[in-house]
Amino acid sequence: MLKQEPEDGQASLADPNFRADVLAGLAATPRAIPARWFYDRRGSELFEAITALPEYYPTRTEAALLESIGPELGALAARNAAVVEFGSGSSAKTPILLRAIRPAAYVPIDISGDFLRQSARALSADFPSLPVYPVEADFLRPLPLPGEVASLPKLGFFPGSTVGNMNAYHAVDLLRAMREWLGEGARLLIGMDRVKSPDVLIPAYDDAQGVTAAFNLNLLERINRELSGTIPVAAFRHRAIWNADAARIEMHLEAQGDVEFTVDGRPFAMMAADTIHTENSHKYGPNGARMLLRAGGWTPVREWSDPQDWFALILCEAKPLRRAP
Repeated sequence: MLKQEPEDGQASLADPNFRADVLAGLAATPRAIPARWFYDRRGSELFEAITALPEYYPTRTEAALLESIGPELGALAARNAAVVEFGSGSSAKTPILLRAIRPAAYVPIDISGDFLRQSARALSADFPSLPVYPVEADFLRPLPLPGEVASLPKLGFFPGSTVGNMNAYHAVDLLRAMREWLGEGARLLIGMDRVKSPDVLIPAYDDAQGVTAAFNLNLLERINRELSGTIPVAAFRHRAIWNADAARIEMHLEAQGDVEFTVDGRPFAMMAADTIHTENSHKYGPNGARMLLRAGGWTPVREWSDPQDWFALILCEAKPLRRAP
């Protein structure tokens, strides 16, 4: 039975929502911790490294698609709009969109404050005349937008197929919340990853260099650091599997032997081969994607896909809701 003693020193103050999600998730059956807690500073840096890996096709495919549709997108977007990006990260693909539509303001929203401010400064340097209003927040919770953009038309930007990290129930809730935040008449440009062969999907989430494994295991490091955890990180391994019934890649942390540990002073035990489910990445066909968007209150206006049909960008509009067919 592997055990680890607590590290000396006082743990940093943790987000109470992080504490609650971790403690509830470790006590649940099956064990699961929401993927949004991957993104402390180290997690955000590791994810950016993942996006550059040869196996990880979504980022480069989506970026190339954005470049190719730029002129058409510029003609479709409202003039003097505020671009509101949900989960902006490094804003790596954002400059492509900003050059295409020339917005009046940019509002990046991300849960990782340090990473958000660093990215916002870099983008401001590249677009010195563009007002940038960074918002440190979890966009899965109520979200007031900056007053400076209240009167501007809105274009939501939700790239990277992040919506695929949620089950359909929560994805619809989020899309409805985005509609409320952005307002009737707003538009949303959203990325959705297509269903494809597991031979392509699994390496994208279990790369040969082990960067995705480090990203997954960093969640345990964060728990140890911020919640006075004693998890023996070396006793766990990263697993990525394709769940065909649910049309999703699942990421898990699997115990390689029996382990005991504490988190925030509470004891936990896991047997060999037990897992902590850390992420889903749902993949959508065209009909499923459109149905999800309509359920969330968004009407698809235009859809683009790459030549292999591996990834789609969909432009939607928050049209007035109808109470009859």
